[in-house]
Amino acid sequence: MEFFEHFRFLYDGIAYFFSTHEEIINDEVMMVPGWKHFVMILIGGLLIYLALAKDFEPALLMPMGIGAILVNLPLSGAINQMNESLGEEVPGIIDWLFQVGIEASEALPLLLFIGIGAMIDFGPLLSNPKMFLFGAAAQFGIFLTVLVASFMFPDFRDAASIGIIGAADGPTAILVSQVFKSNYMGAIAVAAYSYMALVPIIQPAAIKLVTTKKERQIRMPYNPQSVSRRTRILFPILVTVIAGLVAPPSVSLVGMLMFGNLLRECLKLDSLSQTAQTTLANLITIVLGLTISSSMKAGAFLTVGTIVIMCLGLVAFVFDTIGGVLFAKLMNIFLPKDKKINPMVGGAGISAFPMSARVIQKMALKEDNQNHLLMHAVGANVAGQIGSVVAGGIILTVVPRLIGA
Repeated sequence: MEFFEHFRFLYDGIAYFFSTHEEIINDEVMMVPGWKHFVMILIGGLLIYLALAKDFEPALLMPMGIGAILVNLPLSGAINQMNESLGEEVPGIIDWLFQVGIEASEALPLLLFIGIGAMIDFGPLLSNPKMFLFGAAAQFGIFLTVLVASFMFPDFRDAASIGIIGAADGPTAILVSQVFKSNYMGAIAVAAYSYMALVPIIQPAAIKLVTTKKERQIRMPYNPQSVSRRTRILFPILVTVIAGLVAPPSVSLVGMLMFGNLLRECLKLDSLSQTAQTTLANLITIVLGLTISSSMKAGAFLTVGTIVIMCLGLVAFVFDTIGGVLFAKLMNIFLPKDKKINPMVGGAGISAFPMSARVIQKMALKEDNQNHLLMHAVGANVAGQIGSVVAGGIILTVVPRLIGA
């Protein structure tokens, strides 16, 4: 009898994919076809494949893929389920992690910023401060996409959450979409991290679209100025204070990033700095990937909106890159011939650190095997890390005022 009982459960599980059933989505009961759950399981498998076979952000896409499978299995114990015999809801681990780690406090993406900050060396930026300009210019795609998305999504908060994909900064995208209670957090997270992984494919095409071969061959000698230890310590503190005054909602984002950097630069807490860069960052990334899958349930994820978000995310990412490149070309109009900036460096002003800087270096060497732009690109790239976080804070500040929330 026990054998046949297990067989019955298997039959019920298979039948689940061919039936329509109730599911709670965004606090509303909806009827969801079972085949959508099957498709989401396939999508979870695709994410795992991209992570392991194609090396696309494996630390995050692999947990997201596993999580997508867990939350879409029939009557999964990984998500909250109503126990009819007990007459009460039984919590599932993934939904619980989402409620505690993201919904209640945004703790997971914020803690990840400590690790990211500890990894970043702001030296190339501090020795060449004009790179700050590219960190600002390369956020153009974010605001352009917010404008475009506002015509497609009735809730302006959803449009703002979608635009931040262009920052190529997964934690910021997750945090902004959660603060605005966006219904599309899962799609936004997948898009943000997918495009981060596709930097080596997307950026070269976008840069070549708006530059000539001659412009890509511009050489930039690197003569770094020494940066004192005092400057390195004061920098994260001052950035936090200034960002807090300009965009108060960005304090948690910028503060955690700069706290991590201060751990690195003070030279008194090396063990904590190393822990933040490795153990903390890796652990939070894994848990964050699983947690985000709570918003990848079939009824919420498999919508026309998800497809639109993936397309708009690509637009944001491409125009962020183009914005930085065009700003460098604008600067060159006013610079003497021996001070010209290679426009490709402007494209590194996005937040995808250090992938974007490596892409620019590779492109430069392909155009001219003696043209080394890595350190210039690193300066723009770390500026982009600050720029994306500040852009997220500005959106969190401005959008509620625009909609009167």
